[in-house]
Amino acid sequence: MSQDTDNQLLGVVLLVRHGDRQGFYQDPDTYTATATQITPLGNQQEFLLGSYLRSLYLNESSPSYIPGMSTGLFNPAQVYIQADFGDENGVIYDSCVSLTQGLWPATLSNNITLANGTTIMAPLGGYQYIPIETVDPNLSIALEGFANCNTFNTHTTEFYNSSIFQEMATQSAAFLDLLPPYLNGRSVQLENMWNIYDFMNVNDIHNATFANALPATYLAQVQTLANWHEYNVFSDQSISGVGNIAGLAILPSILNGFADITNSTSPVQLSITAISYKPFLSLFNMTGVASANPSLAGIVNYAAAVALELRQPSGGGEPVIRFNFKNGTDADFVTYNFLNLTGDVPLSAFIDAMAPVAVNTTATWCSVCANDQDSGCAALALATEQGEAAARPKISPAGAGVLGAGLTLIVVALMGFTLAFLGVLTISRFGRRRSRHPGAFELKKDGESI
Repeated sequence: MSQDTDNQLLGVVLLVRHGDRQGFYQDPDTYTATATQITPLGNQQEFLLGSYLRSLYLNESSPSYIPGMSTGLFNPAQVYIQADFGDENGVIYDSCVSLTQGLWPATLSNNITLANGTTIMAPLGGYQYIPIETVDPNLSIALEGFANCNTFNTHTTEFYNSSIFQEMATQSAAFLDLLPPYLNGRSVQLENMWNIYDFMNVNDIHNATFANALPATYLAQVQTLANWHEYNVFSDQSISGVGNIAGLAILPSILNGFADITNSTSPVQLSITAISYKPFLSLFNMTGVASANPSLAGIVNYAAAVALELRQPSGGGEPVIRFNFKNGTDADFVTYNFLNLTGDVPLSAFIDAMAPVAVNTTATWCSVCANDQDSGCAALALATEQGEAAARPKISPAGAGVLGAGLTLIVVALMGFTLAFLGVLTISRFGRRRSRHPGAFELKKDGESI
């Protein structure tokens, strides 16, 4: 399949990583994280990314302009934005705020005329306040499917115990033994490779004494090992394997973004999801982008972005997806082949590959991750247990015959509302989507299912 240069852009699903931040520690076994905060550099990186995206998609003179999108005042009906509010504390949300400042900058048009004829402009020269849905991993698994996932932790442990890991530990031991003077007491075990890299990278950016003392090749060598480490942790040989859980959990957000774009009754044409680096690794693995481009089998840079452009071929037929990626603010978008196909990929091919493995509900995640306590699993288990207990007859057989059916209907109804809240059952998701829990999706074009 060749790339159609004359096709029409219908809409875009964006995945963006946060900007530069202060030091950050992750448990090597569970990836439980400590708090950190964004830096002014990180805010600037995200603002520049937003400005770049604006020049592409919200500029009527751009060949990639999304038809009908407002180019001045923000139109909330046309855009859906969500940001991870757990991993790395508030860094991802704060990054998303800066991103939206670049996408929808202050404008003199952001004003209102009062009854007495006075015109009032919004503060800060017409600053636009863009609504962003925060996604708490304690309430939704959509953006941090790996958090509290017991089977993922087992996957990580198995990787550390594997022969390939032991071989890499042996090969890298001599180099790692050189690093203690630059790690301020941090472990130099290969299992701790993410924290080794992050400490050195943050200090190389912000600490002039450290940057001047660090040997020229050390950071690049450390990053190579960290890329290898993280890609193996957050990927899997099987597309549905739990090593891909960060990608499996975010798939419904991507698919629902396409559903909004193709649904003629929905005005949403741009979907933005702000995340950490982890879902990128899984997504690159699941789509085959990393296997075809080994340089992408690693940690993406600050302010990296994937733009999944949905386009209508000039010759007609079903929409196609173009996979674009830019690795930080110093790069432009590059188009990559994916799903082992060449050029733009039919939407149906993407759905066929991804929809069957997407983790769509809390119940599915609880099962996949063998968890009955976290992220809504405990409430789900309790609701199921109480519903089953309440439905059991506790009176005489004669009385049970009269009351049993009515009681069961009431319990089932109550369970339905509880499970719908938890994401186990899904009540129609269309209209404006604002659920924090991934649910079922249905892709439509002009009112017909694809």
